Amino acid sequence: MELYQALILGIIEGLTEFLPISSTGHLIVFSDWLGLEQNDQNTAFEVIIQLAAIFAVIFNYREHFRLSQWSLWSKVAMAFVPIGAVGFLLSDVIKALFSVEIVAWGFIIGGLIFLLLERFYQEDEHKTGDLNLISYKQAAWIGIAQVFALIPGTSRAGASIVGGMLAGLSRKTSAEFSFLLALPVLAAASGYDFLKHYNEFANTSFAPLAVGFVVSFVVAYLTMRLFLAFLQRFTFNAFGIYRIVFGIVLLTLFV
Repeated sequence: MELYQALILGIIEGLTEFLPISSTGHLIVFSDWLGLEQNDQNTAFEVIIQLAAIFAVIFNYREHFRLSQWSLWSKVAMAFVPIGAVGFLLSDVIKALFSVEIVAWGFIIGGLIFLLLERFYQEDEHKTGDLNLISYKQAAWIGIAQVFALIPGTSRAGASIVGGMLAGLSRKTSAEFSFLLALPVLAAASGYDFLKHYNEFANTSFAPLAVGFVVSFVVAYLTMRLFLAFLQRFTFNAFGIYRIVFGIVLLTLFV
């Protein structure tokens, strides 16, 4: 992998991991555009840039990593169980779904869901505006919704945010809970890939890994902060429209 490829993919991972626009879908498309095969060495690189995203969450929400926050983390753990179980049991089936066409339709359908959700969503009727006020029932519903993220192009962040809003969370709180929920999801996915492909790290150049990690961390950190500021003033309609347009472009150009 060349340094410019590592730079581009690091930016893509940092930008898309926590936005409701599917990081996996974008990485598949841009890897194809850059001429990168889905081989074991490139999978090792993806493990590194996902690890950077994990550190970005920890750095952004370090005040929640205290024993006094055990209740919040127990809800995060509860929300992780559905996607962890389904992802483990159906991993081979899920990998078989990875194609540009499925990613494109995942983008389009997800975009339509966001537009429909915003059409009927009333902010003043959703009282849960703080992470520590999320109930176990709400966390369970978010966890069930997140299972749909196993379909390529759906977006883990998008599915968990939609689940949060439907469960009664504000836009901002839904986004923040999806950030925290990324920790066990990314850790499990990255850990599994690391155990499966750890030999490839020895055969991969250090420079692209370092560039990808640093770029992904910085961009992810800034993206989370800017995303929350955006949600203070705007809705998810822009993301819904983007998803639909991007999906149509994929179908037009690659299918």
